[in-house]
Amino acid sequence: MAKKEIHPEYFPKAKVLCACGNSFTVGATKNEIKVEICSKCHPFFTGEEKMLDVAGRLERFKTRRSKAAEPKAKKVRVKKAK
Repeated sequence: MAKKEIHPEYFPKAKVLCACGNSFTVGATKNEIKVEICSKCHPFFTGEEKMLDVAGRLERFKTRRSKAAEPKAKKVRVKKAK
């Protein structure tokens, strides 16, 4: 017994649009789906290596890594004369 009011509407020919320009149809609960990466442009399927750098994260990581590798100067305590 399936309840009619609890299930979302199903679209057997929903259109999927990728940022690379590729489009295809699938069955889904939304009529149109927009994705950033698909099987035509994903590095796993294409065999190409891509670095997706979002908001300079790679540069920030490299600068933090180089700062951590530098030796730190020790602070010397000086006792005050009375």
